[in-house]
Amino acid sequence: MIQIRSVLLLALLALSTTVFSQTTYPKITGYFSVMHPIVTLSSEETAVNFRDYYSVNFPTGINIWKSAKIGFSFEIAPNIKTDDGISKVNSVLFHPGVLVALGHGYTFAGRLAFETSGRFGVTPVITKTVIKNTNSSFYVSLPFPIRFGNDHPATFTSGIQLGIAF
Repeated sequence: MIQIRSVLLLALLALSTTVFSQTTYPKITGYFSVMHPIVTLSSEETAVNFRDYYSVNFPTGINIWKSAKIGFSFEIAPNIKTDDGISKVNSVLFHPGVLVALGHGYTFAGRLAFETSGRFGVTPVITKTVIKNTNSSFYVSLPFPIRFGNDHPATFTSGIQLGIAF
């Protein structure tokens, strides 16, 4: 009786070690980054960051990869803007989206955008992993936010984002 229990226990232990040592999905990763908008275009004006004002975003989020090719991401990004000597948190962006691995370190993120300033829209993002370590990776992204609402004209922005994923 004791031998049967021992054999069953060893078999269960061997099976659990094999199952848990494999790369499994869903796979969860987190990240932190800094995003600088470069230029914002609208029907009323062309606004350039660093010249007309200074704005910076701090996207922080969680990616849940369903497989090696597709995943879901949720990001929160506070925006700090300095204009005429006054600095403030201008808005907070809630940014859920779909991730698609394109291969060779490239990923496409198609995000919905909901800002506490009352603006909303979409943000297509192309990301390239530039340094991959065992426990982290560094990446560069090119986001292209498109925003509507809050009694302002539609805008299109280009920016650059640098981050670390872990």
